[in-house]
Amino acid sequence: MRSQHLLLLVILAAPCIVGSASAQEPAAPSSSVTVATLKAFLAAFNAHDLDAIMAFFAEDCQLLMPRGTEPWGTRYVGKAAVREGLATRFAGLPDVHYGEDTHWVSGDHGVSTWLLTGTTKAGEAIRVRGVDLLQFRDGKIVSKDSYWKIVQK
Repeated sequence: MRSQHLLLLVILAAPCIVGSASAQEPAAPSSSVTVATLKAFLAAFNAHDLDAIMAFFAEDCQLLMPRGTEPWGTRYVGKAAVREGLATRFAGLPDVHYGEDTHWVSGDHGVSTWLLTGTTKAGEAIRVRGVDLLQFRDGKIVSKDSYWKIVQK
């Protein structure tokens, strides 16, 4: 398991190295993103507080949902559209909760894994493992890409 975490950190650090002026000098993060940042972001989700959630996002952000008609899922671009997309999560799963979470940070990238639980408006219980891949700029989220395990019944 430890080697998987190290591999993930190497993968997440790669964009910083490739995007720098010198391949030997990684780009410095534009601000300090911490595990505490990711935990506070998740806590805002568990509070179902859209205002608190949106405070983490940059104006030019994007949200890539785990489901949609394209391989990247449904994409919402811009803060207003992202807010609308996130509101659909709370409308579709009114009691949604993210637990059993773990978080990693590498420069301006963060990873959060979690167990999503909730009940659809139709009464179906949902229990699924997932991960968010987050990219930050100046301490704000510019991209949130969510993935869920597919549960077969």
